[in-house]
Amino acid sequence: MDLRQDRRTFMRTVLAGGGAASALMPSIARALSIAPHRRTGTIRDVEHVVILTQENRAFDHYFGAMNGVRGFGDRFAIPAPPLPQAPDRTVFVQPAEPGKPGPALLTPFRLDTQKDFRLVRPLGTPHSFPDSQAAWDNGRLGAWPHHKHNHAMAYFTREDIPFQYALAEAFTLCDAYHCAMHLSTNPNRLYIWTGTHDPLGKGNGPAIDNGYDGFADPLGHGGYSWTTYPERLLEAGISFQIYEDMADNFSDNPLVGFKVYRAARDAAGGPLAELARRTLGTRTLTNLKQDVMTGTLPQVSWIVAPTAYSEHPSVSTPLQGAEYTARVLDALTANPDVWARTVLFLNFDENDGLFDHAPPPAPPARDPNDPARSIGGTTVPAEDEYHVRSQDEKDAPYLNRPYGLGPRVPMYVVSPWSTGGYVASEVFDHTSVIRFLETRFGVHEPNISAWRRAVCGDLTSCFDFDRSDSSAFLAKLPETRPLSDRAAGLQGFDPPLPATLTNPAQEPGPRRRRPTPYLLDVALEAGGTPRLLFRNTGRERAAVFHVYALDRLTDVPARYTVGAGQSLAAPLAGTTGGDLFILGPNGFHRRLAGRPNRFGAGLEQGQAHMATLHLANATDGRISLSVDDMAYGQAARSVTLEPRGTASLTFDFAASHGWYDLHVRGDGQSWRLAGHVEDGAESLSDPATLTVAPLRLQEI
Repeated sequence: MDLRQDRRTFMRTVLAGGGAASALMPSIARALSIAPHRRTGTIRDVEHVVILTQENRAFDHYFGAMNGVRGFGDRFAIPAPPLPQAPDRTVFVQPAEPGKPGPALLTPFRLDTQKDFRLVRPLGTPHSFPDSQAAWDNGRLGAWPHHKHNHAMAYFTREDIPFQYALAEAFTLCDAYHCAMHLSTNPNRLYIWTGTHDPLGKGNGPAIDNGYDGFADPLGHGGYSWTTYPERLLEAGISFQIYEDMADNFSDNPLVGFKVYRAARDAAGGPLAELARRTLGTRTLTNLKQDVMTGTLPQVSWIVAPTAYSEHPSVSTPLQGAEYTARVLDALTANPDVWARTVLFLNFDENDGLFDHAPPPAPPARDPNDPARSIGGTTVPAEDEYHVRSQDEKDAPYLNRPYGLGPRVPMYVVSPWSTGGYVASEVFDHTSVIRFLETRFGVHEPNISAWRRAVCGDLTSCFDFDRSDSSAFLAKLPETRPLSDRAAGLQGFDPPLPATLTNPAQEPGPRRRRPTPYLLDVALEAGGTPRLLFRNTGRERAAVFHVYALDRLTDVPARYTVGAGQSLAAPLAGTTGGDLFILGPNGFHRRLAGRPNRFGAGLEQGQAHMATLHLANATDGRISLSVDDMAYGQAARSVTLEPRGTASLTFDFAASHGWYDLHVRGDGQSWRLAGHVEDGAESLSDPATLTVAPLRLQEI
């Protein structure tokens, strides 16, 4: 497969396969047909950035069934604390909500709108600070419906949300984009507009509810007082605008909670009046299209949808959100010269209470009995990422918990430089949007914490700014309006539960993927006191590793944040056995079973898709080791290590597009190594992705 095929070839492939042909919409086709305005082949060619943030959908809820993403076929779904009925379950098996009729266990289940159209409008789920922290459970994620209701496990497929799938297959979809926090709308949107929710309370925060999403003053402090990004843009002379209907924006403009904006709405002139005009006035999609047509689209634009089109469960549907997104695309592509220089980010502020199986990267947990003790470690400062200022008795039990990152939410990167149906697997969150604006327009946001700057990317890896191809596409494809109108008449619906446990299915086949900056390893060092050495030899991004002790899954998992170019050691207690499950970004996995003191192992990435496995005998006797490929067809190997001896084996993973899964066994010890060897180029998603969710933890 030619990874740099032009868009005409891409469309021909899609249409021949039939999977997405019926899903592509006229607005998407129009956006695809406009070539980028290429002057420098860099981010400098982007002249307009538009941010549309929708409401309350989780990644698995929309895209867990889509091929080529980290979805239901995730081979390394995390283990969950054992249940009597499911002692070796993965996170895909959840105990049902207590006190409700129905099954005792749940897996993610489809909202089959082809059989019952009412299912497109399920009821909302809880998403306040206490229930969100309880469901995340410091990374265990083992009792989600207990805190979020049973239908939090529901999801859609391609047949249910055709526009969303078409948009992802036309442009770039992020499968490691997280909301900022385990929290509700307003605090998460504050990260999009300000880079923070003020965790240390320097500006009347922290914001941990929706109390200041209007002009009311529920706590009597008059509003938040830290500086917002629109203020910084105004000072820097960068043009911007919020497009919204102030009479119906679902209270989704968080700037109304700030003192300066409350003063600005009454200002007669000057900078305050200009700030209010750009952020608190009514400018709808009609105005957006006019600005595009006249060439006056600002450099930075935010769009806030009306309630009915917000995609929020209960009050809206994915089909109405599709119609609104199509209108946004129609407006932005009305002037091809403008669209050729424009990026549209379409994300979701939070996950509602909807389930997502991927554990969000977070700073180390703190021991509740000794907050000074971390369960894990970090080389990156993270003191301002914890809940240390309680507001009432409801949030007090979660003092010293990390705020985020929150669960994954969908993020589409729509632009002339991000076409082709790619998946981007670098870790991002809401601060990544501001980081992109920083990179393009040079306006720094000091509110973004050091930990988030280290862990979360700036979204530039989602683009190929050097591309300049252009093709004609189908002019007439199915409309979004009929389904939107049909869904608008529905009432919120409590979905029925499946009678039996079923493996949620993921479509087969890989997807083109953007490069990521990760060069990672966890080396097992068996000499002396056995230890794990978390290594990050990449120079751009920190990585968070999650460590689950499979014989102690009720314990809080350890988390290690390792900065770019750094390493971090973790001693292993005992020498008689154990089983550790380690997860990192971009499909990274290590697993230790049996005695940890027989041999050491580490994987060194080389050029292209080459890598070298280094082995070291930690004993005074000769040991024989087998090295087996678990997924991609590498020939089995064996090696004998002399006492205290070493050996190195070189592998070429080009045939599996850089993906590897090796299992080293011998002398009562087992060490599994899986992940992706990065070479800085685009490639394909994991070809060994399962087609059904792994409900039981794999034995090794």
